[in-house]
Amino acid sequence: MPTINQTRLDAYVAAEAKILQGQSVRFGDRELRRADLSEIRAEIGRLQSVVAREQAGAAGRGGRFSQADFGGRT
Repeated sequence: MPTINQTRLDAYVAAEAKILQGQSVRFGDRELRRADLSEIRAEIGRLQSVVAREQAGAAGRGGRFSQADFGGRT
C-alpha cells in the first residue's frame, strides 16, 4: 500500500506532465493557470527523498543510524 508521500509524489509527477502540455487553458472568459513548473519539480525532488527514506525504513535498512560490526571477522 503506498504511503501518503508516495501518493503525493505520484500527484506531483502527474501535475508536472500536465504543466509540460501547457501552462494555461481558456474557457470562454475564464482562464485556468497551472502551478509553476520549478515549484513542482522542487517538490518532486523533496518527495522522492522522503519516499526513498520511507521505503528503506520499511525494508529494514537506512534510517539515521547504521550498525557497525567490530568483531574482527573477515
